[in-house]
Amino acid sequence: MKRLLDKDKTMGYTLKLISEHIDHNTDYLIEQDEKSGKKNYKIKGIFMQADIKNRNGRMYPMEILSKEVNRYNKEYVNENRAFGELGHPDGPTVNLERASHMITSLQPDGKNFIGEAKILSTPMGGIVKSLMDDGAKLGVSSRGMGSLDQKNGANVVRKDFYLATAADIVADPSAPNAFVEGIMEGKEWIWNNGLIQEAEVQQIKDNIEENHRTNNSAADSLEFARFLQKL
Repeated sequence: MKRLLDKDKTMGYTLKLISEHIDHNTDYLIEQDEKSGKKNYKIKGIFMQADIKNRNGRMYPMEILSKEVNRYNKEYVNENRAFGELGHPDGPTVNLERASHMITSLQPDGKNFIGEAKILSTPMGGIVKSLMDDGAKLGVSSRGMGSLDQKNGANVVRKDFYLATAADIVADPSAPNAFVEGIMEGKEWIWNNGLIQEAEVQQIKDNIEENHRTNNSAADSLEFARFLQKL
C-alpha cells in the first residue's frame, strides 16, 4: 500500500473491502512422495479475471489488475508469504491463525490470471486436505480493497485497488451462499501510516483523543462507550 501513502503520508485513505468469487472449477493436485508416503496437496485454476463484468457487476481493467498482480507477486508470492484463508474473512488482512494455503504462482493467461497454491500443514490446511480427500468441491475467492466508478452499467475498479490475497478457499461455487454479494456494505477501512483499521472505529478513536486534548471528559466517556459497543 506504499504507493497510496506516498501521496500524502499524513492522510488516511478510506477504501471498501472487495471480495470476488470465481465461477470456475479449481483443479486439485495431490502428489504422494514414493519414499516418505507424504501427500502434497495443491490447487490450481483461474484466481482472477480482467476486463470482464463479473456476477457482482464489477470489472477489473487489465492495466490496473496486471499492475497490482505484479506488485503482489513481487512482495508476496516471490517472498513465500502470499497466504490465504479458509472461508470468507470479513476484513482486508490475512489472519495467519486461519491460513490454509500459500499461493506459489499467479500468472496472466489472456484475460485470466492462473494461480497455484500449496495447502499448508496448519489446522485450517488440514481441514482443506480432508475436504479434498473426501471429494468436496471447493472454489477460490480473491480479496482486496479499493473504490469504484460506475461506467457502462458496471462498477469499474479504480487505480487505488490493493490486492490483499489472490485466493481464499471457499465452498462449492454453485451454492448461492458461497458467493460474496457485492462490496460489504458498512465496512469501510482506513489505511493510515501502514495500518489498516475500520473507518468508524478509527473515527471514534480520533474523537476520544480530541476530547482528551480539550479536557471534555463527558464527551470522552460517550465516545468510549461507543467504542466498546464496536468490539
